[in-house]
Amino acid sequence: MTETERPHLAGLPADRLEALVVAAGQPGYRARQLARWVFKEGCFAPEAMSDLPAGFREWLAAHVDAGRLRLLQRREARDGTRKYLFGHRDGTLESVLMPYGEGLDGPDRVTACISTQVGCAVGCAFCATGLAGFQRNVTAGDMVEQVLRMQAEAGHRITNVVFMGMGEPFLNYDETLAAVHLLNKSVGIGMRHLTLSTSGIVPGIRRLAAERLQLTLAISIHAPDDALRDRLVPINRKYPLADLREAMVDYFEQTGRRLSVEYVLLDDVNDHPDQARALSRWIGDLPVHVNLIPFNATDTVFRTSPPARVRQFREVLEAAGHPATVRRERGAEIDGACGQLRRRYEEGQPVESGKA
Repeated sequence: MTETERPHLAGLPADRLEALVVAAGQPGYRARQLARWVFKEGCFAPEAMSDLPAGFREWLAAHVDAGRLRLLQRREARDGTRKYLFGHRDGTLESVLMPYGEGLDGPDRVTACISTQVGCAVGCAFCATGLAGFQRNVTAGDMVEQVLRMQAEAGHRITNVVFMGMGEPFLNYDETLAAVHLLNKSVGIGMRHLTLSTSGIVPGIRRLAAERLQLTLAISIHAPDDALRDRLVPINRKYPLADLREAMVDYFEQTGRRLSVEYVLLDDVNDHPDQARALSRWIGDLPVHVNLIPFNATDTVFRTSPPARVRQFREVLEAAGHPATVRRERGAEIDGACGQLRRRYEEGQPVESGKA
């Protein structure tokens, strides 16, 4: 068995874990022990799985990939946001951990933002990930491992996961959906606490609609008309706004789940009141929540919209009956936008670990 053929423990659902332990000559109940070590304890070292027989631990070390990621960089912002850069034998990928609130036992909510690809082929004009191009898809195990490693390192249980890091989830559909089910069934994160974000891959939206899952679907719009969206989100040339809206209607009809519309505000590009009114007309009676995102400056020509214009954009939407919130900016001082930390690392620019 070659290295590339080795199964990744974090990517195996319960039935495949049981088949694995039986193939190793172990009783089936060892699968539950193995699942606890990986999905609950976040342990990726077979030698540390102390209640497994020594011979089985040796077999695991020789036949499986317990973990594929190694931490290259970790930065922490003043608000507690942590940015991780993980190394993999095929490249680097980013993940973010965001704690919210502070209860007696730690944060009230901890959200992990994970990557589904190394790089991205969509090439949104303002996105640091797209500047570096596309390298490869990552596996379901790689996605789950991002969550488990951040959870173990931070010492806080992750309550929510958003597939909003590097990459387009629907261009890696099968592995992404496998990760969704693993996070739900094996890690124990509720389906309603999982969010998939897409740039608007219409076949993927329709395929997900047929799954009828109770997760949240977020659609990155960023422009209220095709001419501007063609420039900002090139995939629009293949899946224009009219087709995208039809797919969103289909998704709502099949799942009953309200959708989220993501809209990055760019100074003097897509942030004027007339554009807010055009976005409102495009939404129409579709049940959505609009998430307005202040631009986190990257190495592009775009600038952050002034607060007054952000507020005005939101007021126009709300006056038209569309609920809208402005996403709180997090992690700006630690290269918080998707792809920034990876790009600086791979270009050899100095990146300090620890707190910013």
